[in-house]
Amino acid sequence: MRRRLTALAVGAAAVTLGTGLTAAPASAVPADKAQVLSRWTQTDAGSYNAWLSARNNQGAWSAYQFNWTTDLCSSSPDNPFGFPFEKACARHDFGYRNYKEMGTFNANKARVDNAFHADLKRVCATYSGAKKVSCDALAWTYYQAVDKLGSVAPAAVDSAA
Repeated sequence: MRRRLTALAVGAAAVTLGTGLTAAPASAVPADKAQVLSRWTQTDAGSYNAWLSARNNQGAWSAYQFNWTTDLCSSSPDNPFGFPFEKACARHDFGYRNYKEMGTFNANKARVDNAFHADLKRVCATYSGAKKVSCDALAWTYYQAVDKLGSVAPAAVDSAA
């Protein structure tokens, strides 16, 4: 009797798994994804720090299915003349890629570009004298590049992000 029950149970499990009836439903992205993304793409230092903390602990945010990929500063130097711009570029990529995937890029591009510029200016604020002037000029140039060349066309956005 036990063998027969075991065989029936195993057979039922195989049929059920084969049809996918017992497979767990695909996990849904949390409803507040847009709000979290917005909080991480503002111009203030708190927004930058929250994004950086999440970036350093991506596993905790996996349910949101954020796109964390980056090519840093694309075809521009990540650390021009020794100024560490790479994290600002990574956050900029994060904003571009995720807003594109959500279909809300056009409505958020200007803010993401402004946040990028604010991040670069915070880097420059750590310098003084001629180094600060040089850093600020580079920050302005990088910002102008994404403002003007970070197109709303999907193919151009990927290359500019």
